[in-house]
Amino acid sequence: MAEGYIPVSQSEDSRINLAETDLVNRDPKSLNTHLQILYDDVIGEPEGAHSADCVWTWAFKCFTGGKRLCYMILTYVCAIPMALWWGCVFACISFTHIWHITPCYKVVKINMECAQRFYSTYINCFLVPCIEAQALIFSRIHVTIQDER
Repeated sequence: MAEGYIPVSQSEDSRINLAETDLVNRDPKSLNTHLQILYDDVIGEPEGAHSADCVWTWAFKCFTGGKRLCYMILTYVCAIPMALWWGCVFACISFTHIWHITPCYKVVKINMECAQRFYSTYINCFLVPCIEAQALIFSRIHVTIQDER
């Protein structure tokens, strides 16, 4: 088996069982920590500009409840189709990499290795002798510095 290869039956299919799905920690890799928006992250009244306590309390409840209700409605309506969509998108990406990009990369790599051999042969046959001859010429030059005091 190829290095790093994990059969689908051991990776994705094992998580399909709902008994193994973590319903408490739904972001175990902390992908969306930037979306933890609370009321005081958005609304703040500075000193000297306070509303009545009941307004502040009800505004907090409206913000929190509205955000939760809107999110719940959106997830009921859109989450399953979006999950299906993103599953298909990542399946297409996997398909493209497996059946197109990786084979193309292998073709380029094989051809570049051939080109590298030609280039290396050219350098060793034509340039290295010229550079060695120049090095021999310049190695015979000696510079001395005299102090004229």
